[in-house]
Amino acid sequence: MRSLNFRTLDLNLLRVFDVVMSEHSLTRAATQLAMTQPAVSHALKRLHDAVGEALFVRSSHGMRPTPRAEALWPQVRSALSGLQQALAPTEFDPCGDAVSFRLAMVDATAVLLMPGLVQAIETTQAQVNLRVLPLATRDPRGLLERGDADLAVGHFPDALAAIVAEGDEAVLRHRRLYDTRYVCVMRAGHPLAQGPLTLDAYCEAHHLLVSFSGKPHGFIDQSLSALGRRRRIVLTVNQFFTAGEVVTGSDLLTVLPQSFLSATGYQQELVVRELPFEVQRVQVEMMWHRRRDADPAHRWLRERIVATHRAVPDPAPVPPGG
Repeated sequence: MRSLNFRTLDLNLLRVFDVVMSEHSLTRAATQLAMTQPAVSHALKRLHDAVGEALFVRSSHGMRPTPRAEALWPQVRSALSGLQQALAPTEFDPCGDAVSFRLAMVDATAVLLMPGLVQAIETTQAQVNLRVLPLATRDPRGLLERGDADLAVGHFPDALAAIVAEGDEAVLRHRRLYDTRYVCVMRAGHPLAQGPLTLDAYCEAHHLLVSFSGKPHGFIDQSLSALGRRRRIVLTVNQFFTAGEVVTGSDLLTVLPQSFLSATGYQQELVVRELPFEVQRVQVEMMWHRRRDADPAHRWLRERIVATHRAVPDPAPVPPGG
């Protein structure tokens, strides 16, 4: 590996590198950088020559980064972000300053926040673009540290515990948005809909699991295991909305966030029951990297998210079984 002469490196190449890493496409990178595609390609060739090895290879899915590029990107993105915060104006004009954000969240969170955020953008004519990324993990630290997402919203117990433990040294920031809880959901004509939902009846039923990571078990199964019980999971999906729709036409039980039910569009077709065992409440956090903490545009986004959630009505109480 050839040693890089940093004194002769054109730092503009790092900006091109950062955008291509983010977009995985020369065409989209060229649009964002206001450059032609040949100019972006030429800039990458110059950077390849300076580094001494290729940083991208073409594939059927666009520009695929090499291991060296993956290793460089976190440091490059962090440095560029620091420069932007140091040189950018202290104010953000959402109507005049075009900016794009990538938000990582599951569908149950997106359906609560996105309508209000879009309304805020449309009514104020803000030049803000949002891209919602699928969240396949309960721990978004890697996404935020690598810069794959600008903000993550969800239930992140491990990440939150790490932030609290690290104190002032933590690289992530967080803010509590709301608490909710999980409830058992079934179709209105389900055999268990007429009586109290007991632990025995729950374990004997067939179940649908929502697993963002694809794992065949979740926190409900952990709670049951602590009681020496287990359940049969017939189907595993990666979206709450899919789970609710499948349950309306089957005898499967599922577990959904109570705050999500009113947004499904088929709440009247569902019966909701308290789970017959203890499950911790769900704390929904907004998390971001500290390098974005003082970014005026990012601060504007966080303020809009907080305001949007405050406008969402609280869910109705869960009716008792019986």
